[in-house]
Amino acid sequence: MKKTNAMRILDGAHIAYEALSYDDDGEHELARGAAERTAQKLGIDPSAVFKTIVMKTESKEVVVFCQSAVHEINLKKARNAAGAKEVTPVKQEELLTLTGYVRGGCSPLGMKRKYPTFIDESAMLHEKIYISAGVRGQQIALSPKDLVKATEATLSDLILE
Repeated sequence: MKKTNAMRILDGAHIAYEALSYDDDGEHELARGAAERTAQKLGIDPSAVFKTIVMKTESKEVVVFCQSAVHEINLKKARNAAGAKEVTPVKQEELLTLTGYVRGGCSPLGMKRKYPTFIDESAMLHEKIYISAGVRGQQIALSPKDLVKATEATLSDLILE
């Protein structure tokens, strides 16, 4: 397996992780259960798979949210976490330019710039969580504490109830 930027960042920080690969079917629409299918392919708990959601605030600041694949993001909670009046998802065609990643392969680690990052506090309920390795078909398993450390993230309640 080829090392991704996300893996190199973890290596440089001396953070332990496991790289996993799966057959990518090319379907990356969150509404169609992409992250849940990833969990099924890897034989892991879907609630431990954390998707990366990139948004912009009303002032065009880019913010990153990571939350369990089994939940939708609560936009009000996301706004509060980011200290913004408004947050809207980044358009798919902007994602690569802003982050260096494509949909289905967006990792909270190794983006082109360091953006404010918020991880749902439910991550701490798991011994390890799974995030995109930065390319489609690869995931990284690591301790949620280590992800918070590596991304300099803030833990927040982001779940839509």
